[in-house]
Amino acid sequence: MFPETYLGFLAAFLLPPIAALALLARLRPTPRRGRAPAAGVGIILVLAVAYTTPWDNLLIERGVWWYGEGVTVAHLWAAPVGEYLFFVLQPVLTALFLYRLPIPTHGDLRVPWGHRLGGVAAGLAVTGVGVGLLLAGPSTLYLGAILAWAGPILAVQWGFGWPQLVRARRPVVLAVLVPTVYLWVLDWYAITVAGLWTISGTYTVGIAPFGLPIEEMLFFLVTNVFVVQGLVLWLWLVDQWPAVAGDVRRRLPARIVALAPRGTFGVDGDGQDRRR
Repeated sequence: MFPETYLGFLAAFLLPPIAALALLARLRPTPRRGRAPAAGVGIILVLAVAYTTPWDNLLIERGVWWYGEGVTVAHLWAAPVGEYLFFVLQPVLTALFLYRLPIPTHGDLRVPWGHRLGGVAAGLAVTGVGVGLLLAGPSTLYLGAILAWAGPILAVQWGFGWPQLVRARRPVVLAVLVPTVYLWVLDWYAITVAGLWTISGTYTVGIAPFGLPIEEMLFFLVTNVFVVQGLVLWLWLVDQWPAVAGDVRRRLPARIVALAPRGTFGVDGDGQDRRR
C-alpha cells in the first residue's frame, strides 16, 4: 500500500534507509565517528531548519506548491509538520552516506585571501542570477528563489575552503549525487504517482523530465551540496585546527595564552598537545 500522507511518505521512504545506514555504521564503523562528526551533523541540522523555514513557508504562502487533501495533519506557519521533519531527515540521510566514504582532511586551513574572495564572489554570483530570475517574471520565481537562497550559503562555504572541497571532490560528488538521485525518485513519485503535493505551473519554467520539475531537481541538488560541503569543511576544520592553533600559540605572548580558555590553542592546561 502506497503512503497517502506526508508523514507516511517519510516513514516509508526516508526512515528505512536512515536506519539501514545507521545500523551499517554500528556494525562496520569507519574513522568518521565520534563527537566531531556527530557535532557536525548537529550544526547542520540547526542551520538547515533555521535557514530553510522562512524561505519554505513564504513560497508555500505564495502558492509555489501545495498539498493534496488529507495529506497533511498539522501545520506550523504555512508548512506542514512533515516538512520540518524532512528538513531534519534529509541531512541525516546524506550525512550517514557521506560518512561511509573516505574524506581527506589534510589540506592547510590557511587558504590565501584571494582564493577566499573568489569563493565568496562565486557564491554571490549565484544569488545575483537568482535575483535576476525573481525579477524576470512569475515563471522563473521558483527557480530564482532557489538560486537567490542558495547563494549566501555557497558563498560562505566556498569562501571558507573551496580548495579543500576540490581536494575532496570524489567523496563530495558521490555523497551529493547518490542521495540526490534517490530524493529525485521519491519526489517524482510523490508528485506524479501519489499526488501528495503539486508544483505550480505558474511559477515554474515548465521543464519537467519524467514529470519532475527542474526546480525540484535543483532544490534537492543544492540542499545536498550544502550538507556535504558543510560536513567536509567541518571535518577539515576539526582535524587541522590544532596545527593552526599551535602556530598561533607560539606567536602570542605567554600571558595571553595563559588567559585563554583551556583547549583554545590545541593544548590543555598542562601544555600538552591534544590533537586528534
